[in-house]
Amino acid sequence: MTSNRLAWQALQPDADSFQPIFSRDFSDNGTDILPDIQPRLFDAAQLLQRSRAPFPLLLIRCAENSETLSLLAQTLQHNGAKKKGLYGGNYLINEEQISWQPAQTAEEAFASRGDTQCADWIEPEQLFGCVRIFAQRITLEPGLIHRANGGTLLLSLRTLLAQPLMWLRLKQIVQQRRFDWLSPDESRPLPVAIPSMPMQLKLVLCGDRDAMADFQEMEPELASLAIYSEYEESLRLEEPEDMALWCRWITALSRQAGLPAIMPDFWPLLLQEAVRYSGDQQILPLCPAWIGRQLREAAGYGERLDAEALQTALDARSWRENYLPEQMRDEILLDQILIETEGAVAGQINGLSVVEFPGHPRAFGEPSRISCVVHVGDGEFTDVERKAELGGNIHAKGMMIMQAFLIAELELDQQLPFSASLVFEQSYSEVDGDSASLAELCALVSALAEQPINQQIAVTGSVDQFGHVQPVGGLNEKIEGFFEVCQQRGLTGQQGVIIPAANVRHLCLQQAVVDAVRDGQFHLWAVNEVDEALPLLTGIAWKQDNAPCLLQSIQERITEFNQQHARQRPWPLRWLNWFNHS
Repeated sequence: MTSNRLAWQALQPDADSFQPIFSRDFSDNGTDILPDIQPRLFDAAQLLQRSRAPFPLLLIRCAENSETLSLLAQTLQHNGAKKKGLYGGNYLINEEQISWQPAQTAEEAFASRGDTQCADWIEPEQLFGCVRIFAQRITLEPGLIHRANGGTLLLSLRTLLAQPLMWLRLKQIVQQRRFDWLSPDESRPLPVAIPSMPMQLKLVLCGDRDAMADFQEMEPELASLAIYSEYEESLRLEEPEDMALWCRWITALSRQAGLPAIMPDFWPLLLQEAVRYSGDQQILPLCPAWIGRQLREAAGYGERLDAEALQTALDARSWRENYLPEQMRDEILLDQILIETEGAVAGQINGLSVVEFPGHPRAFGEPSRISCVVHVGDGEFTDVERKAELGGNIHAKGMMIMQAFLIAELELDQQLPFSASLVFEQSYSEVDGDSASLAELCALVSALAEQPINQQIAVTGSVDQFGHVQPVGGLNEKIEGFFEVCQQRGLTGQQGVIIPAANVRHLCLQQAVVDAVRDGQFHLWAVNEVDEALPLLTGIAWKQDNAPCLLQSIQERITEFNQQHARQRPWPLRWLNWFNHS
């Protein structure tokens, strides 16, 4: 029964193996890290610079925040050809006559060296500049598009989708390679003619997948001809040097933000937080906004970026955000929400849920009591959540898959003479997802076999029709939610959680849980099949030749019921039943 038990070393990423890398000095990084950290994006940027298309456009799928857009602008600037000439020019205003001349110096208002300019949100006046008329005097103010002349303009798709007229004007400028001035008042024309100016632009539009889909619908032909790439938000940890690359990347971001140097003991703790964020021990986040937050908050608690400063920042953040989870946990400890963590009960099991409240910054785990009642019937399995319209489609699918497995295992040549109802007790909101299907199946088997389930163990995982246990999400939060309840009530040394074996790579638990597992006060079991979970919960095997097992108990109960039912029939029907069997 303990062969599936996980060692405490598996509960967090293996930081010890990377200690030689963490001891390196990454402070001598240069911009050469960009091609290594974003190779696809770097290649797309180079292709854009070489492009001679009538409408040079690069679409980048990325998060629309200032940190990411600033990073993309640096990448494009790094890829840009070294331009020696000037673009644009200058306007000479002489009372009622305005003339334009090519740029002579870079200091002129409408001159540009072909740099990369970016904005995450911009208004038309900021983008196109404006014509100001005051006291019969005209002044021209340049916009972002003039500073990007001859270079690259990077904008958020959200900006253009929200202001379609601005997009239409920008599109016309890029296509015609000419900038025309418009009156600030649509009802009144410009008092004087303002010459157009030559405009050469390469356009980069950034947004998430929904924004990309909206843009493709709005401009299908343009989108089909554009260069496409994505900002890779994670780095897969396959070789030790991948960790070195990640450390170089974070050091470069820290240096750009003007933060203190990073100490070697900072890396293991940051690695743990990174794995919790990515949800996989082999995947490291590259999101500059997330990384920047960790660095800045740690810098606020110390003069240097070390483990103590980061731990203090993480503890303070958890304390600030933990009011709602504490209130929910108090409801359990005060027996307002009934969760058993001792004893054994037939047809009852502790499932694990992830709670996400709108407006709350983080998800947290909470145990849920799942119960099953079996009674004489026609074989119907009632999903109470679905009947009450509180169960989602995925939850209903998991229930049907669970039922299919059980019916196939019983190998009945007749209808199951029992009906069952399963419910999440004290659940007053919608339940969705199939991550409780393993727990529901175990509760159903327990009720059918009349075999109690150990209430000191909680279960998470989904199942398929063949009894294979499949991975689920929110694993760390689920385990920690049950652990905190057990810890508050007092650890017995027999409590723990059953998880899918495929989820082991996603583990990155808080240190308190790791310490309890190491001391034998709490346990984790990883299972691949349903028949591995049932003995842990009931102490009896699911299927076993020439020995008592849960499957045999269910079959014997069905046979006993059929015999009782046959004896209760009138004698002509009993005779007919004997004739059919013979």
